[in-house]
Amino acid sequence: MSAPLLSIAGLRKAFGAVVACDGIDLDLAEGEVHALIGPNGAGKTTLIGQLAGEIRPDSGCIVFASRDITSLPVHARAARGLARSFQITSVLPGMSALDNVALAVQAHAGHSFRFWRPAGDEAAVREPAREALARVDLAQRMDIPAAALAHGEQRQLEIAMALASRPRLLLLDEPTAGMGAEDSARMVTLLESLRGDVTMLLVEHDMDTVFALAERISVLVSGRIIACDVPTAIRNHPEVRRAYLGEDDG
Repeated sequence: MSAPLLSIAGLRKAFGAVVACDGIDLDLAEGEVHALIGPNGAGKTTLIGQLAGEIRPDSGCIVFASRDITSLPVHARAARGLARSFQITSVLPGMSALDNVALAVQAHAGHSFRFWRPAGDEAAVREPAREALARVDLAQRMDIPAAALAHGEQRQLEIAMALASRPRLLLLDEPTAGMGAEDSARMVTLLESLRGDVTMLLVEHDMDTVFALAERISVLVSGRIIACDVPTAIRNHPEVRRAYLGEDDG
């Protein structure tokens, strides 16, 4: 059996007296779509921040692609194939969709922003940017300023920016946040199209999205994973139903 792409062992992070992550163990297989659910304040975003390198854990280790990355900074993790999207859209509103993605390509290549020129003018970054936009169904909107895109399109753009680095693991923090039913369905279709090409760890509150996409689900409550299983088992897990789904055994 091959080694997991991502392996988390004993990960702990406290903010004063508040323990956000309390000894988390989790493995993700290459190509897996794994959802992380739990109530507000459970520690989900803190865990994603530690995986991305934005938050340093107090203890534990993170192994990605058979290498310990626990102490690596964000850019070094990105260079090894780890990318993330954010709960709040992080596109640059004054730039076109193409320039947003081209900037992400340029950043991944290690170019300095001090010498920024419109990246869309350079073939070396333009073509990968066009490919990423086509992948998220925004090819016809590439010249539109990001600020003029609908909310759902901005979230698609953010996914394109993450894909521009050709990641092996994509960390998705609330990709359907603020979306209506139509945009959410479009995002599910987009993420489904990435299945098998990139491993995904999905933090999401919308249970329809979770059960539509995830092959396995981990449930985080008060900084601890209380269950990790396939969707059907999670849906019927009595402790999960009490702690998160808001249901009683009876």
